Amino acid sequence: MADRGRQLGIGPTDNTSDQRTPRNRLRLIPEGARESFVPVVPGRFSTRANEWDMTRTAPDRPRATGTAIEVTGSVRTESGAPVCNGLLEIWSANHFGRYRHVEDHSGLQLDENHLGMGRVMTDDDGNYRFWAISPGAYLARPDIGRWRPKHIHISVSGGSSRLITQMYFPNEPNNASDPMAILMGDGFERNIGKPYATPDTDVDEGFQFDIVVGGRNATFFE
Repeated sequence: MADRGRQLGIGPTDNTSDQRTPRNRLRLIPEGARESFVPVVPGRFSTRANEWDMTRTAPDRPRATGTAIEVTGSVRTESGAPVCNGLLEIWSANHFGRYRHVEDHSGLQLDENHLGMGRVMTDDDGNYRFWAISPGAYLARPDIGRWRPKHIHISVSGGSSRLITQMYFPNEPNNASDPMAILMGDGFERNIGKPYATPDTDVDEGFQFDIVVGGRNATFFE
């Protein structure tokens, strides 16, 4: 049907996917309406000092328990153009797999030195960098004992849109059974951070995670 777009798949044994996913094919926005969306005034974002360092709750506080990591990468469009001055909002579980928010009912251990939230902006070339504590696997469904693999959420805001993705880690035992990873199919590799050594940096490990917005080789977004 000319006025309908793609049909989204529903993840296996995942009630959240079942609740979030439309039952019918998405409707395409008519061309006349799409034209009314432009021109768009780009968002003007800003961050506070040290929000890029999620290994501490404040510069003068102790580092949280766990492995300190650095995540670097770029945000680009399908044509390779950098998304400059975009805002990245980051959140993740602590070393034990526990989120700070009240909806985490896992019962896993909290860490008073871990807030698990940060923000950073891309530079003129679309590049970004932040530090975090390598998260533990997350008990997403205590009622059925389903664990999600360790991952870091990244929200990308630029211009008029906001997209949310997740960086996974290589060789994690829960990757293969993760409902979102299953939906990605062969494209799951694009959402895995690539390890690199950090001998001259005050962190233990580094991961490169390049984000592509749009196109056939796009990063997968929620």
